[in-house]
Amino acid sequence: MKVLFIGGTGNISISCSRLALKKGIDLYLLNRGTRQVHLEGAKFITGDIKDRESIEKILDEYNFDVVVNWIAFNVNDVEFDYKIFNNKIKQYIFISSASVYQKPPIFPIITESTPLKNPYWQYSRDKIACEDYLMQKYRETNFPITIVRPSLTYNTVFPIAAPGWDSYTIIHRMLKGKKIPVQGDGTSLWTVTHSDDFAKGFNGLLGNIQTIGHSFHITSDEILTWNQIYEIIANAVGAKANLIHIPSDFIAKVDKDTGDSLLGDKTYSAIFDNSKIKKFVPDFVATIPFSEGIKKILDWFNEDEKRKAIDDEINKTYDKIIDAYENKF
Repeated sequence: MKVLFIGGTGNISISCSRLALKKGIDLYLLNRGTRQVHLEGAKFITGDIKDRESIEKILDEYNFDVVVNWIAFNVNDVEFDYKIFNNKIKQYIFISSASVYQKPPIFPIITESTPLKNPYWQYSRDKIACEDYLMQKYRETNFPITIVRPSLTYNTVFPIAAPGWDSYTIIHRMLKGKKIPVQGDGTSLWTVTHSDDFAKGFNGLLGNIQTIGHSFHITSDEILTWNQIYEIIANAVGAKANLIHIPSDFIAKVDKDTGDSLLGDKTYSAIFDNSKIKKFVPDFVATIPFSEGIKKILDWFNEDEKRKAIDDEINKTYDKIIDAYENKF
């Protein structure tokens, strides 16, 4: 099976690339080549998907069975993919987001049939628009679409609700005993998923013609509170989580970007029903609890001290939110 990943070296997709190669898939990766990663057996196509004219010429030389776009975020992106891949491939997988599900949720158990509605976060609304466009093309022209909705999936990032998940800032604050803002009272339920677990479910969809026209979320079955997530991170580095609980709507007033992500995704309890992905990929099971996954993240940071950069802007955002809340009384 000949598969093209547009992207393929990111936080989630790197695990899927590795597993695909392990399974003997003829894998091509189209990206700008800015990430230094070792993927033995992968074939790299260097190009910027945003440079439409150049990419169209480059891809005209290839034929693929499956195309996965890891970095499509708006309708213009998927319109271009439809233009160049329609009637040329057997399956197109769009990476959406579990944040597209109804916010606030009326029912706490999330299935693939949960309505798509997010009035808070533009990122999610753009993903919904992409899904709508692709499903329309499936109905009108039989474009072979499969939709995948990851939730908070991690590999070399910290799965936190506050900003700065891709830097060492959260660990630095914990080690210094500084306060960490947590939305609400920290007891809402959430699921974080290691990308190696995600890859097991995802790669089972590649080339699976029974998935055409279907959507899937792929998450761990481990359910944690946000307090527990932060406490697990702190315990892993021998620190105590100094949490300050702040209402999400207050955070949104102080910092819109953080607030959009909270109100549009992480404020509400989300319990994902993974029965659908398990029916289509029977051997899928998530086996990495977060208590083990956090060790994998820290191991990656410890491999290179340069990775442990502290983001001053993230610290300023934390402090701005905390100061505003403490001084409002």
